[in-house]
Amino acid sequence: MRHPTKPILEVLSGNRQQIPPVWFMRQAGRYLPEYRALRDRAGSFLKLCFTPELAAEVTLQPIRRFGFDAAILFSDILVVPHALGRRVTFEAGEGPRLEPLDEASKIKTLRTDVDASVLAPVYEAVRLVKRDLPPHVALIGFCGAPWTVATYMIAGCGTPDQAPARMLAYSQPAAFARLIDILVDVSSHYLAAQIKAGAEAVQIFDTWAGVLPPREFSAWCIEPVRRIVENVRREIPDAKIIAFPRGAGASLPSYVDGVPVDAVSIDWTAEPAFVREHVQPRVAVQGNLDPIVLLAGGDALDRAVDDVLTNYADAPFVFNLGHGILPETPIAHVERTLARIRQA
Repeated sequence: MRHPTKPILEVLSGNRQQIPPVWFMRQAGRYLPEYRALRDRAGSFLKLCFTPELAAEVTLQPIRRFGFDAAILFSDILVVPHALGRRVTFEAGEGPRLEPLDEASKIKTLRTDVDASVLAPVYEAVRLVKRDLPPHVALIGFCGAPWTVATYMIAGCGTPDQAPARMLAYSQPAAFARLIDILVDVSSHYLAAQIKAGAEAVQIFDTWAGVLPPREFSAWCIEPVRRIVENVRREIPDAKIIAFPRGAGASLPSYVDGVPVDAVSIDWTAEPAFVREHVQPRVAVQGNLDPIVLLAGGDALDRAVDDVLTNYADAPFVFNLGHGILPETPIAHVERTLARIRQA
């Protein structure tokens, strides 16, 4: 029997959809009361990530409530350093905390392969979600890009401009390159394993791509992600891959030239005419509603949704946010956005 068409997979194959498919980054999260209840029950964020039944339930919550066209696996980009033996914790109101790799000597001691048992629950969650998804809804897996994951591993936390990682990359390039190489290899295997477990597409999040100057952007954002894509496709030739180099701006054309992805996700600061002329002819585009306007709602939200559709929906396009949904976002604003997209 032929499986129903999944609109997002059609876009990732280069086929424009009359009504753009839509999902939101962080669509499973704190703005949903059902998520907050499950999070309280789990007791810790990592337990939520590494308990397959709970991670699957969180992944499915926004699909049941809103009917998004894709579910994104509930997890975190820092499960990879956790599987590399680095201690990772999530402090309420403060974000992640890791043992910092702030010296070249510490990077030399980093293990080069993951503890497979640590990531096994993630793959089981993928299988559980795939089993329960509606037929038209695609399942997206993900990882963090090596540059972005490295910034957290080096600083031990998020920082405003990721200066610790930038400093180490300049002052200890060989050690930094070793860390990137490890993350390329591990992330490649991690994405391929998610696809084998049932993910139909994967997204590579490079949240901190925008802090780098052009030469370093090429070395630490383009090249590592290109290698991941090549590694995954060597194992799974038809793998559908989305990349999100947040803040890439004018470097987007060189990014899509260097990284053979099926779609590139753009943040809300991207210039529409520039993207239409220099990016969308090469690759499908995903984005790029400002999460703040989704929070604000009202006429401003309606105008912003219409602008995104006008700017990008005449070519292969996935409607999304320009970054993750904010915890304070009213559910009614999400419902209003989806209704406006789907009446187009």
